[in-house]
Amino acid sequence: MTNEPAPKRRSRILIADDNRQILELLEAYLEPLDVEVRLASDGDAALAAVEQEEPDLLLLDIMMPKRSGFEVCRILKDDPRFRDIPVVMVTALHEMGDMERARECGCDDFLSKPVNKIELLARVQNLLKLRHLKRALPPDSE
Repeated sequence: MTNEPAPKRRSRILIADDNRQILELLEAYLEPLDVEVRLASDGDAALAAVEQEEPDLLLLDIMMPKRSGFEVCRILKDDPRFRDIPVVMVTALHEMGDMERARECGCDDFLSKPVNKIELLARVQNLLKLRHLKRALPPDSE
């Protein structure tokens, strides 16, 4: 029996956007982070992907077919199994009302399109760090 720590699991990020180019761009931007990336092209596919394998972070477009990012975020934040998944809204919407609505449905952060790579990487790294620190806490300390 050795005292070697268990191998660390790569963080999982789900990107949900109905625009294929945006999905590919965000995936490429995340490459330096050595994370596992999964893609979803609409709100229903995003919810199914979360159910299948819980991500450590969700990058979520607001304007998508089937279910909007607002709806997806609200559903996840209302579910005790998934409410701690950090959700970053990635959107072309710049109206204050849209940002307020996103906060009301429980999103943790925003990024505006076109996405700045450095800003994306910094926010993703910070939210993943918080996610992993929170998971390491004893259940009753929150």
